[in-house]
Amino acid sequence: MLAVVSLGVAQMFALATAKNLAAKGQVSTTMLATQKMEQLRGLIFAYDASGLGLPVTDSSSNLSKCTPDTSGHGLNPAPTDVLERDTAGFVDYLDGQGNCLDMSSTANPAPPAGTVYTRRWAIWPLPTNPNNTLILEVVVTPTAKETIRAQAHDPTGRTRLVEDSMLVSVLTRKAP
Repeated sequence: MLAVVSLGVAQMFALATAKNLAAKGQVSTTMLATQKMEQLRGLIFAYDASGLGLPVTDSSSNLSKCTPDTSGHGLNPAPTDVLERDTAGFVDYLDGQGNCLDMSSTANPAPPAGTVYTRRWAIWPLPTNPNNTLILEVVVTPTAKETIRAQAHDPTGRTRLVEDSMLVSVLTRKAP
């Protein structure tokens, strides 16, 4: 009887360990998605302070580099399939601790050695108010699972995996 009880307890420990590892991965991807969303929401999208009321938009920040610079797309609209494939200016790669990894070429992005997470983002103008409202999306996927997701591609939209984290937010132009 002790052997039967011990086997049941051992199975419960194994199941609990697997679930804890899955939860850790989900927390990590969610935290990494939140970081990128905050970066996007921090870019300038306002009206000028001179009193003329002209729109001002960051259109040059490159958030795909470990040290952002002014060689990128900023808040310009993203290509249509930017969440499906690695697109220059709309993807970065992270190690297991969430540290940014430099890409060898920003023109043709590919995961560098040590990549654990792939983070992609999209910027879309809101159809009903495209000049003043943007939709921001961020998706973080464990890179090891990215191959599985790509093979299960759904032509009607992004195939989400349990390990993925996806955040969506709206950014509205603010008066000074």
